[in-house]
Amino acid sequence: MESTTRERIAAALRESPATASDLSARVGTSRSAVYDHLRHVARSLRGDDGDERVLVSPPTCRDCGFDGFDDPINHPSTCPECRSENVAEPAFRID
Repeated sequence: MESTTRERIAAALRESPATASDLSARVGTSRSAVYDHLRHVARSLRGDDGDERVLVSPPTCRDCGFDGFDDPINHPSTCPECRSENVAEPAFRID
């Protein structure tokens, strides 16, 4: 039986950290869909036995260094501090 997109995302994050763009290419779905799947994967891990969790390296502005974004499971288009569009994607992993 073939695994679901969420199962493939979780398996990829158990192997190594990845951005939504990385995961999009690996599992064959859009980057925006990856963010939705990540939220579900994070919730399902919390509901399991609690041994695993999704860890997030938050998005960071490459110009001013701001990393206090409200939703770390998101790729903001601009920095709220300096308005730069040079924002690095968050990276995810399961630990």
